[in-house]
Amino acid sequence: MNTTVSCELHLRLVVSSESSLPVPAGLRYDTADPYAVHATFHTGAEETVEWVFARDLLAEGLHRPTGTGDVRVWPSRSHGQGVVCIALSSPEGEALLEAPARALESFLKRTDAAVPPGTEHRHFDLDTELSHILAENN
Repeated sequence: MNTTVSCELHLRLVVSSESSLPVPAGLRYDTADPYAVHATFHTGAEETVEWVFARDLLAEGLHRPTGTGDVRVWPSRSHGQGVVCIALSSPEGEALLEAPARALESFLKRTDAAVPPGTEHRHFDLDTELSHILAENN
């Protein structure tokens, strides 16, 4: 049986050192995909942007800078509050987001309760995943 953990939170899109914009976002963790956290960023009235992060990347980013390439994550402070900075890079552009550290930590604790770190392989059905990949290539 699969379990889903979700969280709605308000991020800040950093526009400059003096300016940021609110970005509502949803995080979703599904035990059927135990290594990943799916993020949906609401960028407009009907527009969303989807990203998938390694759960370990977000967890490590709570405590120290981590990540290379398209996604980098690190702890910081903004307006006296703990935040987790998430830098995203794609061919379409770059974004720097600030997530409330407490909300992200709470979400990750709930994912850890669903699938303790280090036990993800027990929830990953390799045969099913290979079947999906092979079916897509035919």
